Amino acid sequence: MLEHGLDTALPADYKRLAEWYPTFALGDFLLVGLPAPGEEHYWLRGIRDDLEGGIHAWWEADMSIGLRPHPATGGLLPWAESNEGDKFLWSTTGDNPQQWLVTIASRNGGWWHYEGGAVQFLAELCDGTLEPWALPPVDPEVTPC
Repeated sequence: MLEHGLDTALPADYKRLAEWYPTFALGDFLLVGLPAPGEEHYWLRGIRDDLEGGIHAWWEADMSIGLRPHPATGGLLPWAESNEGDKFLWSTTGDNPQQWLVTIASRNGGWWHYEGGAVQFLAELCDGTLEPWALPPVDPEVTPC
């Protein structure tokens, strides 16, 4: 249902994460929205609302470094956000979602690409091996939402 509704496959690591965990927060900073079994339509509606509303504000403010929202070819697809307005997205370039870059859009207008999956990004952010760029240190405490 999700992939049909988005008209694209999703990365396998993200789908496995959603199979094992509900939506959760890392510390008081990062909210990772995951579709709950049987309630995927709510998650899909939230993604569509992000794409139609909030994410478009980034492009209108010319903060997108030439990237456009999904479903544009190579468009950005949100998968998490911070409580400070940072967006965590996939750059959907190519036919293989396993090769999509994680793209971080800072609330301050900066953009950063991470060459790895969402789960690897979260793990490295929590264990401190990821160069945090403009992100604050993240407390690895997980809170179900």
